Amino acid sequence: MSGTEITVHVNRTAANTLETDVESFETDRQLGVVLCGHERPAHVHCRLGGDLGRIASIEQSNYYIATDDSVGVPIDVDGNAIDEPVSGYLEFVTGYGSESVSVDVTLLPPSPEIEVDETLTKPNRERSDPPAVDRALAFVRDDLGVDSTTLAVLALGAFALAVAVATTATVGSFVAVFGLAIVLGGVAIAVWLLL
Repeated sequence: MSGTEITVHVNRTAANTLETDVESFETDRQLGVVLCGHERPAHVHCRLGGDLGRIASIEQSNYYIATDDSVGVPIDVDGNAIDEPVSGYLEFVTGYGSESVSVDVTLLPPSPEIEVDETLTKPNRERSDPPAVDRALAFVRDDLGVDSTTLAVLALGAFALAVAVATTATVGSFVAVFGLAIVLGGVAIAVWLLL
């Protein structure tokens, strides 16, 4: 059962019986009823009582409920007419009036709507200066004519040279110096191809 529906079980335990899941109900939303048929088909009469009848209406008062069938009973509530809580009851009758059940209902005024100004939907942030990294990349890209891919390859070449120099300084052998020369030559060829 959802928060705005009342479920009425028809002929669940025996013929001409009605049972509800709740004895009283309170809501600030639209209200609905679901009639659930069980053992035998039946006719159910629905009516509003008390002050509930002045702000709500049932489109159709008589419903035929087939075995193992569910029928929705829409109840129109004039939400604008509710300034304070309105109490009343919903009555369900079957078996030519031999069985009835009532549910006390209290309808509360709807929560006030909050109006949102349309200007709040648009950000009012002014464009700030871009971060230093973005400015540096823009300078290299626009003023020097180097795109970001070329810049990434140059940075990788500089890193390779730094590793080769550190290795040569640490090891200090002829092989390390020869490796440094090969890395230096590879970086020089890559720079020549990119530019």
